[in-house]
Amino acid sequence: MASRPELLAPPEIFYDQTEARKYTSSSRIIDIQAKLSERALELLALPDDGVPRLLLDIGCGSGLSGETLSENGHNWIGLDISQAMLDVALEREAEGDLLLADMGQGLGLRPGVIDGAISISAVQWLCNADKSSHEPRLRLKAFFGSLYRCLARGARAVLQVYPQNVAQRELILGFAMRAGFAGGVVVDYPHSTKSRKEYLVLTCGPPSLSAAVPKAKGEDGEFCSDDESSGDEENKTVSVSDRHRPRKKQRLDKKTKGKDWVIRKKEQMRRKGATVPADTKYTARKRKTRF
Repeated sequence: MASRPELLAPPEIFYDQTEARKYTSSSRIIDIQAKLSERALELLALPDDGVPRLLLDIGCGSGLSGETLSENGHNWIGLDISQAMLDVALEREAEGDLLLADMGQGLGLRPGVIDGAISISAVQWLCNADKSSHEPRLRLKAFFGSLYRCLARGARAVLQVYPQNVAQRELILGFAMRAGFAGGVVVDYPHSTKSRKEYLVLTCGPPSLSAAVPKAKGEDGEFCSDDESSGDEENKTVSVSDRHRPRKKQRLDKKTKGKDWVIRKKEQMRRKGATVPADTKYTARKRKTRF
């Protein structure tokens, strides 16, 4: 786990000038980013009508995933917290508009202007408290709330993530559901340690046929059916029917009247001169419903 970059330093510090250039010059990383971006674009399920869409690339880095969006004829806005990464994107003449921003503080875009959003290996950074002022739950709430607002009605967001464990996956998905999204998790190659990839496929709006979670890819590259993945609880695709809003915990305002309260009341009655039964081991003991 020590090799996970989010555990080593905050993103704006980890991705400095040296790391940003090293990241962008790696042919292996370029190939991985291209494949993940293509898959994310496929899961967006945009209409095949030749009309360019305005897409949002969250955690765009040096613009590697944005290149895939441009190659498919779309306009895009890239957002990242690392100034060094954005500098490299400018040097590479990325075609998208670039924003230096912290997604944990909200996206700050106009409501309903984005036709779709992708994110490659970025959202899991929100689960870490890199500063004393950071509260992961509040940052996830701000991120998903602002993402929901800026998306057009019915638009999708596909977020490829590397959750550290099941609890972290549920935390991320839970705040997405609270923001109003429908959808779930798509796991490609669920039984492969090396090739396994997780995507949060979220739709802006209530559950519908268009909001159904796409099928995941199996080891042979073919799409898995729900029956094939149902045997593994951790790896199965989460269906729309699994979406629920957590119930608020009910506050218990009732004050239970225990033995101390009964004895105290009996003492008050004795001081008033009333005839009160003596205290025994049965005092304040609850009677059974039947003999």
